[in-house]
Amino acid sequence: MKNKLLFSGLFIALFLFSCDDFAEDYLDVDSESSMDEATTFSTPGLAEAAVNGIKVAFGETESYRGRFLPWYGMNTDVEWYNSSESTSNDKADLAVYDAKTTNSEMNKVTNAWAMMYIGIERANLCIRGLRTYGNPTPNSELGYLLGEALTLRAIFYADLVKAWGDVPARFEPVNSENLYVPKSSRDVIYKQLLQDLDEAATLVPWPNESATTSSVERVNKAFVKSFRARLALAASGFQQYPDGIRRSNDPDLSVAKMYDLALKECRLVIESGKAHLEPTFEGLWRNYNQEILTAGRESLWEIPFSPGRGRMLFTFAVNHTSDDQYHSNGSNRGGVAGPLPTVFYDFDQLDTRRDVTCVPYKYGAAVAGIAKQQLGAFNRWYFGKYRYEWMTRKVISTNDDGVNKIYMRYAEVLLIAAETANELEGPASAGVYLKELRTRAFKPADQALKVDAYVNALNSKTAMFNAIVEEHKFEFTGEMERKQALIRWNLLGAKLSQAKDKMTNLKNRTGEYQDVPSTLYFKYAADNISLVIYGLNRGENTNPGTGYTSFAWNALSDSKISSLYRGNPDTKQFWPIWQVFIDNSNNTLVNDYGY
Repeated sequence: MKNKLLFSGLFIALFLFSCDDFAEDYLDVDSESSMDEATTFSTPGLAEAAVNGIKVAFGETESYRGRFLPWYGMNTDVEWYNSSESTSNDKADLAVYDAKTTNSEMNKVTNAWAMMYIGIERANLCIRGLRTYGNPTPNSELGYLLGEALTLRAIFYADLVKAWGDVPARFEPVNSENLYVPKSSRDVIYKQLLQDLDEAATLVPWPNESATTSSVERVNKAFVKSFRARLALAASGFQQYPDGIRRSNDPDLSVAKMYDLALKECRLVIESGKAHLEPTFEGLWRNYNQEILTAGRESLWEIPFSPGRGRMLFTFAVNHTSDDQYHSNGSNRGGVAGPLPTVFYDFDQLDTRRDVTCVPYKYGAAVAGIAKQQLGAFNRWYFGKYRYEWMTRKVISTNDDGVNKIYMRYAEVLLIAAETANELEGPASAGVYLKELRTRAFKPADQALKVDAYVNALNSKTAMFNAIVEEHKFEFTGEMERKQALIRWNLLGAKLSQAKDKMTNLKNRTGEYQDVPSTLYFKYAADNISLVIYGLNRGENTNPGTGYTSFAWNALSDSKISSLYRGNPDTKQFWPIWQVFIDNSNNTLVNDYGY
């Protein structure tokens, strides 16, 4: 039975690029008997195997694993592809708002677009089967599986809309009637997802209230409600439509309705006590790299990868020049992307998130299997949230690291609650949530000034909103969440333009960066592996003395700065639908936005 379900999913890949006659003829055949479907979706073990099959689409070679997660989210006002300057590079085109429909990285029948629709079709089959044959009720195994299938389908659709805008909507299994469908309004899709997640929340337990929800690799009520809040803000936010950048015109997706929905969902999660911030920011990311999957903590749900799949560290980790004592993942792993050089200096020096988020060093070539830290380049920082050196499992694959993607964490729930409370109730209500997040970021001795006094001074909606935008930056740099947030705030183009100006000021040591040192001094710690660095903090301009070596810290060219974006971010908020899918759509798909 499982093979039949898997084959039906594989067939969906075929219809995305096969000839019309073959697809239509095949769909006229009764390829899966109702008896098979009845047995599968009335039997918990078989139904669970079918629902788990939905997740296979995440790990396919050119799906989330190798295309969507590595490339969606760059470049923003805090993150960039470290090789954005490559003007004849299709990878760079994806990041700098200059993608072409024939992009060689993406214009393939096995691309994430196709894999997302495979996941959707598998979910549609499971949802239909469970509703028809499973009697899915709350607190039942089959009820949980229906809730999980609805949530997984919502994830695929949310990411399709995030990356491409309006896309075809299929909420029933494919048949000869709906094989070729044009794009649907994203408003219709968002409303269906919000409805589906509302139902799913009644079917899945809170974290650790069942054996199934003890791991963040399975969905739970805290995630479903939090994800619903995120989608409510995306649906009501600014975004590029074919007729320009605006909010939705659908009254069901108004700011008033969506913010009320989001705030209620977040408050239910917060008041449940079923999720919480990790005690320290560094501890959160150490746990992540150590692959601690226990539910009921900060991570709400993760895209699950087997040890031989997934490229989160492979792409985003602190760079390792060669195999070494920490990994055998191949040469020059990590460091594909990094924070803009301004980000480290935008942090408050006392903010404990700074040194976790922004790393100025990489690991050099190993000698006798041992690599040492070495300073990189002023224009090439690394994300410290992802570190082979924090793993407990040594990666031995040459292509993948197998570390999951945190899809959503509790910190975002607090920021959504702050943003929506500010809009609906004012800054005093919002401040409660902002204080909780900042309390984790600063040591107890600094909290009176950096938490209480700071938040209490935000006594207008505008001041609070601006602070939330900044807090989002400090909390989420490197997680590829910033782009969609900037889009829905209608700040994408403005913030990217501002980022270029800020980098120019940093290059020239003028304006807000006039006290940033141009020389670093370093030596090795007692372990002869770790660097001791002086000169990273503002105002550290004097030679610290014996034992230190100087290092020039000022290489940031105008061409590198200008490479943050080539196209206009506000007119290229979405990728184009790749040409292979346009060509094989039976003339039903077209591109907008000037593609």
